Amino acid sequence: MDISKQLSMEMGLTLSHTNNIINLLDEGCTIPFIARYRKELTGSCDDQTLRLFDDRLKYLRNLTKRKEEVANLITEQGNMTEEIEKALSEAVTLTEVEDIYRPFKPKRKTRASVAIAKGLQPLADKIMEQKPFDLEKECELYISEEKGVATGAEALQGAKDIIAEMISDNANIRKELREALVNKGFIKCKLDDTKENAFTYEMYKEYNSEIKKLPSHRVLAINRGEKEDCLKVELTLNDEIALGIIESAILKKNSPFEELLKEVIVDSYNRLIFPSIEREVRSELTDKANEQAIKMFEVNLKPLLMQPPLKGKIILGLDPAYRTGCKIAVIDSNGKVLDTAVVYPTPPQNKIEEATIKLTQLIMKHDVDVISIGNGTATKESEIFVAHLIKDLPRKVNYAVVNEAGASVYSASKLGAAEFPDFDVALRSAVSIARRLQDPLAELIKIDVKSIGVGQYQHDMPQNRLTEVLDGVVEDCVNTVGVDVNTASPSLLSFVAGLNSGVAKNIEKYRQTKGAFKTREDLRNVPKLGDKAFEQSAGFLRIADGENILDNTGVHPESYGAAYKLLEYFKLNIKDVKGDNLQLLPKMLEKEGAEKVAEKLGVGAPTLIDIANELAKPGRDVRDDLPKPVLKSALLGIENLKEGMVMTGVVRNVIDFGVFVDISVHQDGLVHISQISKDYIKHPSEVLKVGDVVKVKVIGVDVEKKRISLTIKGAVDDEVTEGL
Repeated sequence: MDISKQLSMEMGLTLSHTNNIINLLDEGCTIPFIARYRKELTGSCDDQTLRLFDDRLKYLRNLTKRKEEVANLITEQGNMTEEIEKALSEAVTLTEVEDIYRPFKPKRKTRASVAIAKGLQPLADKIMEQKPFDLEKECELYISEEKGVATGAEALQGAKDIIAEMISDNANIRKELREALVNKGFIKCKLDDTKENAFTYEMYKEYNSEIKKLPSHRVLAINRGEKEDCLKVELTLNDEIALGIIESAILKKNSPFEELLKEVIVDSYNRLIFPSIEREVRSELTDKANEQAIKMFEVNLKPLLMQPPLKGKIILGLDPAYRTGCKIAVIDSNGKVLDTAVVYPTPPQNKIEEATIKLTQLIMKHDVDVISIGNGTATKESEIFVAHLIKDLPRKVNYAVVNEAGASVYSASKLGAAEFPDFDVALRSAVSIARRLQDPLAELIKIDVKSIGVGQYQHDMPQNRLTEVLDGVVEDCVNTVGVDVNTASPSLLSFVAGLNSGVAKNIEKYRQTKGAFKTREDLRNVPKLGDKAFEQSAGFLRIADGENILDNTGVHPESYGAAYKLLEYFKLNIKDVKGDNLQLLPKMLEKEGAEKVAEKLGVGAPTLIDIANELAKPGRDVRDDLPKPVLKSALLGIENLKEGMVMTGVVRNVIDFGVFVDISVHQDGLVHISQISKDYIKHPSEVLKVGDVVKVKVIGVDVEKKRISLTIKGAVDDEVTEGL
């Protein structure tokens, strides 16, 4: 099937939209640009759909290329037939293509290749015809001192080796056996109690599960246990099922060599086929589990990056530590560092009074509104100290515990050193922790997203694929929000559609030498920012106080003419935008009929609707519509928890079997998937995402193991007894 038609069918798109997307991608258009500014051509596909489309397009093109390569290789050998051509044409996976090529692939020395070299292929072929003949006499015909066949029995064994490999190379048999193993097979594990980390895999001590029911997170756990030599893992398939599949494909009715061939089938299956398909199925299970785990990173990362910024606040960042003390950094509402310090309120120094005096002075001197605490080592002690500190302050101060994962990576990086050359590593971390609360997106993009810690088994994932997917999430988030071209860091600018790190640095250099950008057209003067880069990036770059108010919206410069036509249609003026008098424009357009107005103005309806929404709120930050960060003023300890307590909390991580919720007791609690909803759900991400505020009830506390079990469905109708 033609790739366009196949994608159209798989993605549920019209063939026209499918071809348009392929053309746009081939022209070098970025996914954020296509999603935002080419809606008429794509049927308004969102960025997630477009990324799935792009992944599938690449796979199908690789599949087509490999089919052509295999066809050429088989043809060059003189072995191409109509049957092989048909099989290649109908193959839908790379594995199927490799199965077809398997018999023709150059092999290392095998028992079969040795037998073939001894001239025993004709004997094997004759047996496989399964017509009656005197096998003993036929075998004696192949005795040859020159070829190294000493006896008829040796000739027969060589023929059996050749037949075993022929069976193993049969693409249809391999496909059917692979499907049987996946659908009817089992995975078994045995634990080696002598290994150091054996306790981690206790649940897999005598594990036996149907392969088709094996959850992705268990595949990864089993793989890790095997890698650490704690688990012995094997796949099993009932011999009757497996051998039945092969016999039905090989044995002919009333075959005179039925018993001989059954013997060969058992040998082929046990020695050649099963070890191979076991590896293939394990690899397939791992690939699917990796994709699921990467999907969870994607699901968790987006809401984390899109957390609303804490605007207009003075923030004190606190990087907790024990022996070396807590590093402090105070930043203003724009992220500029106002002050730094080191205090020692935690063990072993326990200089609580001295730390209280110092932090109180900083808070009062700079009018600090919020304290941002990193959730690493010594967080509990630091949080207890801060909770007591703010009770007695003469001004209202709240605090929040933020995810500090990757802060040390940033602080030790070239970027961290370039940004704060005079700060030591720990002080840079304190700045990052403060800025993560102030503007999560702008700060988190400075570090390798794999270090943010919003998934499972990140170090076991295929790193290139993980990076590709997560960078795509960052790119989508950055371009959804938009970037102030006059204040954004090169790190942030580099994720704008159409730009790269080199052009981002050139933009910063241009600002330093030429001053602030006045219009989007000024971007054309930036070195190496050509026409294509301008087309892709301009709509996502904002100029807050420029000469044209449209430059502070998501309206692309190519659509400025359409924006003016829209204003003229409703007898409005561009000055009305500055006066913020166009909030009703989207409703005016809806009432008039977007399709009708679009046709009159010669503009696509989706684009016109987007223009109206942008004109209604110039400079709008889409994150402002999301729930605000939850700030705390008090703290409980895990020892204070009792079963039945109902609390509010914030979802910190979504995984396959549940969600972890911060209930302000230092240790996140687990809501198992069975405790999330009264309705059946396949995955927690169907109803929850990182950053969601939820009401939970405590259903179990293990202080020694630091485990908290929570329920959401059991807390729906209860009153909150404790809160953040």
